[in-house]
Amino acid sequence: MNALHTTGIVLSRTNYGEADRIITVLTPDSGKLRLMAKGVRKQGSKLAGGIELLSVSQLSYIPGRRDLGTLVSSRIERHYGAIIKDIERTMYAYELLKAFNRLTEDLPEEEYFTILNAALATLELPAMRLDYVDVWTKLKLLEQGGHQLNTHTDNTGAALEPSQTYIFDMGKMALSPHPDGDLDVRHIKILKLTERLQSPEPLLKIVDAGPIMQDLHRLLTAIAKDYL
Repeated sequence: MNALHTTGIVLSRTNYGEADRIITVLTPDSGKLRLMAKGVRKQGSKLAGGIELLSVSQLSYIPGRRDLGTLVSSRIERHYGAIIKDIERTMYAYELLKAFNRLTEDLPEEEYFTILNAALATLELPAMRLDYVDVWTKLKLLEQGGHQLNTHTDNTGAALEPSQTYIFDMGKMALSPHPDGDLDVRHIKILKLTERLQSPEPLLKIVDAGPIMQDLHRLLTAIAKDYL
């Protein structure tokens, strides 16, 4: 059988036998793959260097009869090595890999690969805050899972008012007017902007966004516990 070729991000690696390893790979065009990397733990293996975590790799593989294919060749296209210089970013990046592995089925949409790749790329930027990346990533994952936040009308269907404050209605995934609400027009504007962004990086250009992003991070973390 001819080998197939794809681009992928390794989500997990499991040792198998004395020298092999089973890898789970998220791809933009072939879904999520489980591949046997034979002999990869042996010294001098040609496959080992191409299946590093926190990397985008070019992979060739032979599909299996069941759900386990065989890795034929691997080459790193881009390694996000700057992430591992910071322990907090490294731990967060590994949690991202686990989350995407948990949230994706065998045939996830291409957008999952795009989101993960953008998140990892942005984590390499020294000035980028983790809460910014996390807010953007959670918003994108909620959208992919069919749980997009309503940032246009409140929980009754009425237009959002600039002078109003809100709390979040978890059941309706919408804002609910409340005189003592901790969300206002500033939060709504940044939420709408973040939803449109293809990467978290432009969030760095928003002046004095830190406190607002902290509020949104707490909100998105609470929502993610129920929906992600």
